[in-house]
Amino acid sequence: MRHARGRIVRRVARLAALGGLLLGGTMVTRAVASEPPDASAAPRTLARTASATGAALVSRLGTDRTAGHWIGADGRAVVAVTDAGAAEAVRRAGATARRVRHSMSELRSAASTLRAAPRVSGTAWAVDYRSNEVVVRGDRTVSGADWSRLAGVTEGVGAFVRMERTEGAFTTRLNGAEPILSTAGRCSAGFNVTDGTSDFILTAGHCGPTGSVWFGHGRGDRQVGRTVAGSFPGDDFSLVEYANGEAGDGADVVAVGDGKGVRITGAGAAAVGQRVFRSGSTSGLREGRVTALDATVNYPEGTVTGLIETDVCAEPGDSGGPMFSEGIALGVTSGGSGDCDEGGTTFFQPLPEAMDALGVRLIGSGGQGADAGTSATSPPGAAAPGASAPARGVEGETLLARLADRRNVGPGLLIIAGSLVALVATRWIQRKRDRKAYRRHYSATWG
Repeated sequence: MRHARGRIVRRVARLAALGGLLLGGTMVTRAVASEPPDASAAPRTLARTASATGAALVSRLGTDRTAGHWIGADGRAVVAVTDAGAAEAVRRAGATARRVRHSMSELRSAASTLRAAPRVSGTAWAVDYRSNEVVVRGDRTVSGADWSRLAGVTEGVGAFVRMERTEGAFTTRLNGAEPILSTAGRCSAGFNVTDGTSDFILTAGHCGPTGSVWFGHGRGDRQVGRTVAGSFPGDDFSLVEYANGEAGDGADVVAVGDGKGVRITGAGAAAVGQRVFRSGSTSGLREGRVTALDATVNYPEGTVTGLIETDVCAEPGDSGGPMFSEGIALGVTSGGSGDCDEGGTTFFQPLPEAMDALGVRLIGSGGQGADAGTSATSPPGAAAPGASAPARGVEGETLLARLADRRNVGPGLLIIAGSLVALVATRWIQRKRDRKAYRRHYSATWG
């Protein structure tokens, strides 16, 4: 009986050691495989620090000596400066200085001149910090005569205004995370917000005027709420009050497709060069980078200013969809050109500005509460805004996700080493027992 128990213990020990080898091997293999393909996906803490450093330097040196800041490929802050003294101040602060010819004051003056010119539908412009230019784009709907007139305006501004044609047409993406429907079309539930008394959906303003009634997806017979406030054109945001006044469980989660979602922990300002994600009910989860801030777009319905410009794709039906990075809410989808087959440009209404204007805050956070310019997110985990479902975003990682973290290479190797020691030890004990048994048998035979 005692020998049988010993055999069982040894077998269990061997199985545990083999399991440890398998677990450690999985951790190491998945951790190595999860290394980012390029250095541009900088660690989150580095990118947040870089954005804060760049913003502080621009604020201290002023718009006459700087021309914007962005996150470089190495994750460090890059600040455009116009003189040697400013460049030295930037380097002392640990950031990279880029000497440019035109200051932010000049670039903003050029943008103001464009805004004052006769409006041309199908055009957009934004300041490109990297090239130190104001880039004016015209879609396929802009006639040759209108394009020539706009070119005349830019010639009077200076050589730092660049004009280029773009494929497709700049349109609002009417028709998001979770789809919501009204007689005006289909939009998305962007972020759940509250004023402390009632809960709302913050979505795009072009989705529908005040009084629009919204229904859930599916048969469309479940009333979600009614638009109670908004701004479009000029801005592009609106507020849909929930029919029962409450968003429900999981209100701090946005859907990313396949029943999954990411938990939102705060709101912040976007930074040029930042890697971001956008979710929409038409095209699902897409990623890209912020290419410009304070963009102006002349939609057919009117002009919207102060937008975030990105190279993330979007399609009709994605309006109002959430844009975020590392669980930080950045904006809601406004419009753009192109599609997710050919690519394109998509603009977003900044979230902090919209929340300030509407007097609301994100559900589940104390307010905005985030550093500007958070960095790359890892693809998120599970649920939907306003739905009762678990989230596997920033706070709710699964066990598998934890094991796949590349930081677990060291622990994985330790588990493998411990399992090998356990296997050797059980084998050594087995051989020692076998030798004792053989000696006893030999002694009995020749006794």
